[in-house]
Amino acid sequence: MTNYDEYESPLAHRYASREIKKIFSPRERASTWRKLWLWLAEAEQDLGLNQITDKALKGLRSNLIVSDEAFQVIAKEERIRRHDVMSHIFALEKDVPDAAGIVTDNADLIFMRDALRLILPKLAKVIHNLFRFALKFKDLPTLAFTHYQAAQPISLGRRAAQWAQDLAMDLEDIEYVLAGLKFRGAQGTTGSQASFMEIFHGDAAKIDELNKILCGKAGFEACYDISTQTYTRKVDLRIANALSAFGASAIRIATDIRHLAHDKILDEPHEATQTGSSAMAFKSNPMRSERICSLGRKLSTINTNFSATFSSQWLERTLDDSAIRRIDIPEMFLLTDALLILLDDVTNGIVVFPAMIRSQLQQELPFMATENIIMKLVHKGVSRQEAHERIRVLSRETVEAMKTEGAKNDLIERIKKEDFFSPIWDELDGMLDPKLFIGRSAEIVEKYCEGPLRGQLEKYKDYIDSTATATLAV
Repeated sequence: MTNYDEYESPLAHRYASREIKKIFSPRERASTWRKLWLWLAEAEQDLGLNQITDKALKGLRSNLIVSDEAFQVIAKEERIRRHDVMSHIFALEKDVPDAAGIVTDNADLIFMRDALRLILPKLAKVIHNLFRFALKFKDLPTLAFTHYQAAQPISLGRRAAQWAQDLAMDLEDIEYVLAGLKFRGAQGTTGSQASFMEIFHGDAAKIDELNKILCGKAGFEACYDISTQTYTRKVDLRIANALSAFGASAIRIATDIRHLAHDKILDEPHEATQTGSSAMAFKSNPMRSERICSLGRKLSTINTNFSATFSSQWLERTLDDSAIRRIDIPEMFLLTDALLILLDDVTNGIVVFPAMIRSQLQQELPFMATENIIMKLVHKGVSRQEAHERIRVLSRETVEAMKTEGAKNDLIERIKKEDFFSPIWDELDGMLDPKLFIGRSAEIVEKYCEGPLRGQLEKYKDYIDSTATATLAV
C-alpha cells in the first residue's frame, strides 16, 4: 500500500516494470547475499573444509529468502553497527546459528547481469517496431530537414530506419558489456587471496577451483583477473556508458516525433479519454515522447556519476562508492526499463497522416525542383547563369509572398508565366512527382532492414513474437 505521508521514487512507483523493480528490491538483494554465502559454503565443503557442516548448509538452504522478521533484525543491527553486511550476517546467525562467518561480495554483478538480460529483448522489440514501420513506409516521400530547415526529401521509412540504426548500435553496446561481465568470486579483503591461502593451507589450486565452482553456481564464465576489495568500478562505468548512450538515442527519437507531431505529419498513440491540457480542451500533446525526453535526460547523463565514482576510488578501495551506487545502479536500470516501456508503446502505435505529408511537401517541392529545371533549360541550349538568376529572383519573390502574405508556394505558376521558361513548360508538372526526389530511400531501407537489422534481431524472435506491446501505468 502506498504511504501518502512519505516520499516515494516516481521512477519506481510510476514508470518502471515490476520485473526490474524485483531485481533491485531489498528482499532480492538480501536473499541473493544468502545465496552467495550458501554457494561459498558448499564450494568450501566440496574442497575439504571440514568447518562447513551439513547442518549449516541445511540451515542456509532453509533460510535463503529473507523474512520480514529478519529485516527488522537487520534494521536494528545496522543502526548499532553502521555496517550493512555485518547486520545481515547477524540476522543470518539468528536464523542459522551454524552458518556464522560465511560472506562474499558479488551480488551487484548478479543484479546487473539479470537486469541487462531483462532489458535486451525489450530493446530488440522496440527496434522491431521501427523495422516494420520503416518497411511499411519505405517509399512514402516526406520532407527532410537540415538545420530544421526544409531540405531534399527522403522517405518516412528512411527516417524510421535511422532511428532503428541508432537503437541497434545501443543493442550492440549493451550485448557487449553483458558478454564481458565476469564475477568477482572469492578474492579476499584486498584481492590477494591471502585469507583463502590460510583456509586451504597454501593450496592455490583449491582457490582456483573454489572460484571455478562459484562461477558455475552464479552463472558466470569466469572471475575478473584482478580485483581489490571490490571488483573494479570500471565495470559499472562501462555498463552505465552503454545505458546512457541508449538514453541519448531515446531523446533523439522522441524529439523528432515531437517536432513531427507539431507539423501534424505523424503522432504518437492517444487514448480517447486522454486530456492534453486542463485549460485548452482542444490540445493533444505528445506526452509520451515528452516523458521519454524527460527520463532520457536523466539516463543520458547518469554515466558521469559512475565516472566520478570510478576515478575517485583510492588504492584498493574507499567507501565513498557505496551510497551513490545504491542509488545509481538501480536507477539506471529502472530508467532504461521505463524508457523501453514508453518507446514500445509509441513506436508500435505511430499514426501517420499522408495528406499532411503531401501538403507539407507541396509547399517546398517547387524549390527542390529548381535544380532540375535549370538543368533542363541548359539541355535546351539556355545559358546556365541566366537560368540561375531568373530562378533566384522568382524564388525570392515567392518566399516573400509566402512570409508576408501567407500565400501558397506558387513558384511553378510564376515560371509558367515567363516566356524565358517556355522551352520546358510542358515538362514542369512531371518534374514535381515527390518520388523523383527521394533517391534510393526505399532501396536503402530494404537493404538495411532485410539485411543486417533482421540478422541482429533474429536471436530475439521468440520474445518479439510472443510479447504484447507494453502499456503505461500512468
